[in-house]
Amino acid sequence: MKQKEEHELSPVQRRWKLFWHYMRPVTIWVASIAIVLVIMSLSINYIVSHYVSAVDPDDATPYEVTIPANSSAGTIAQILYRACGEDREGLIVSTASFKIYVDFVGKANSLKAGTYILSKNMSIKEIVNILEEGVPARTSVRIMIPEGYTVEAIAAVLTEQGVLTEASTFKTLCKTTDAFSKYNFLNELTGAQDRTYALEGYLFPDTYDFYLESTAEEVIERMLARYYEIYSGEYVDRAEEMGMTRDQVMILASIIEREAREDEDFAKVSAVFHNRLKAGMKLESCATLSYATGTTRLSFSAQEMAIVSPYNTYLNSGLPIGPICNPGQAAIRAALYPNEEYVEENYLYFCNGNPNETSKLFFSKTYEEHLVNVEKYSKYW
Repeated sequence: MKQKEEHELSPVQRRWKLFWHYMRPVTIWVASIAIVLVIMSLSINYIVSHYVSAVDPDDATPYEVTIPANSSAGTIAQILYRACGEDREGLIVSTASFKIYVDFVGKANSLKAGTYILSKNMSIKEIVNILEEGVPARTSVRIMIPEGYTVEAIAAVLTEQGVLTEASTFKTLCKTTDAFSKYNFLNELTGAQDRTYALEGYLFPDTYDFYLESTAEEVIERMLARYYEIYSGEYVDRAEEMGMTRDQVMILASIIEREAREDEDFAKVSAVFHNRLKAGMKLESCATLSYATGTTRLSFSAQEMAIVSPYNTYLNSGLPIGPICNPGQAAIRAALYPNEEYVEENYLYFCNGNPNETSKLFFSKTYEEHLVNVEKYSKYW
């Protein structure tokens, strides 16, 4: 029967049957390879997107990373994974993905020691390429930027120490937020274009190791990144609880920084200012008037107190238009956590004592008490 059926096939049918007889295993093999390739492609795309790509393509916050000499690929992976601090995503998703990648591309032994500026929007490939290229040897200098320094004071120190070749570019960049808009907190500022320096208040005072003849952008990036690290989630939550914006906190902190000298006075000064703001009283801070006039004194004349400036809290109600200096962590914390006793007892005034004897401030609840203190100590101002 089978022979008869074969015999009854036409020549064309027989050729197609013979063709399919030989092509069928080839087709199955090609289809199998295609399925394997699709699975491999999907797997590779998954691995790349989850383990090799940037941790956060939208986060360009710079982090300074130091790779010690003779570091293994595993050690470097640990440094990169922990570069952003405890309980935060690192610069890589996992140490294993980094080690597998450098082994796969044959660069495990090509990574160079040095200090690098890296960010979360860099893929493992980009980071490895930077570490493979290395950084040229540069001389660095350690500089302490004191709490309460203004943009102009910081620029002067950086220039004197050789970090910057000149101060004008630094000050110009600090006038706007344009070059640093990737920092979301700067995009939230109100009236930044009317401030003397838009970045005033956000250049965190600390001890830094800067390269000699750095660019102004490099220095500002370092200081903004440090501020970003310091202003933690706790501060964000506390500000929201108090009904304050981050900028309002920094403005108040800058005034506290310039008014208080003793550690115990920071929270007390904060309490006075919070009480005055709540009562609708002008802050009447000499520190803000010092910033407005460019002079530093403990007292001002009535004519000076009438100077038209958005920083003059003798003339204007509420907070000034922006920070008057770059406050440290103690002042920021004081702005968020005023002295509870002084808040409850409604202290509204303070003044300096004899600066030759003490940097302590003298507080009072009523204007009459305040006048007594002023009469007692003003002759020393």
